Amino acid sequence: MLDGTAMTGDAQRLVACFEPARPRLRRVAARILGSAAEADDALQEAWLRASRAEIAHVSNLDAWLTTITARACYDALERRARRREELTPDDPRREAAAHAPGEHPEDEALLRDSVGTALRVLLDALAPAERVAFVLHDLFDVPFEQIGIVLGRSVDAARQLASRARRRVRGTAVHRHAATQRHDELVRAFLHAARSANFPALIALLDPGATLRADAAVLAMGGAQYWQSGDLETGIRGADTVARIFAGRARAAIAALIDGTPGAVWMHEGAVRVAFRFGVADDRITAIELVADPAVLARIEVER
Repeated sequence: MLDGTAMTGDAQRLVACFEPARPRLRRVAARILGSAAEADDALQEAWLRASRAEIAHVSNLDAWLTTITARACYDALERRARRREELTPDDPRREAAAHAPGEHPEDEALLRDSVGTALRVLLDALAPAERVAFVLHDLFDVPFEQIGIVLGRSVDAARQLASRARRRVRGTAVHRHAATQRHDELVRAFLHAARSANFPALIALLDPGATLRADAAVLAMGGAQYWQSGDLETGIRGADTVARIFAGRARAAIAALIDGTPGAVWMHEGAVRVAFRFGVADDRITAIELVADPAVLARIEVER
């Protein structure tokens, strides 16, 4: 920021508008970019661009700052897309370039509050211009005239980008909803069969090669004794074995969404102590992972 003792009238006017607008501008950036850390970078870039500009004839500073912030986000999305295109399809860094997560879990907490997991996934499927147009118009009611300025497109082109993005998001959402609903039904049926020790039902819900694993934190809290197995950390394979372990157990497990995917949690004193992650394929449960590591649990999003 500028030194308040040396600021011109325009600079003082800019600071007086920017500081109150900062939380909203950060929400705009976080929604567009899907990363709290990148949102902070975009906001810093927006401030630098704004502080170098001539604002004497800017009548609506708030709208102007939104435009500059959105443009910084659009440029960041374009750079992200170029980085991803430069990687080969089998390069493990390809997904990281696509999602560009923040480096600090505590920063991502703000993002989880403002952007649902499902929406973030849907937005990742959009082209940069579509994403910016959709977020600005549908989530923040920014007029197409302003969006056109951000993207360097005509008003009609901006409107078409938002419309195309909206159709893609809705179409993908319908497909994801159907898959998520079926996944949720499988998890709930499995938990019910486990509580009632219904072995045939457990077998029917599990893939023949289903696996069960638990992290070291589960074992440290007595998981080997509860689940009656010392092989949880290395992994257990086979529907028959997994079904026998679960039969009559997991009575306190509660169905929940874990990072947007159906699963279950065990809670104690109002806090999640163990997360049950389920893998599903072809309407069968293929994998169950028990997670109790506090650092991991702090980063996941749980919706009951």
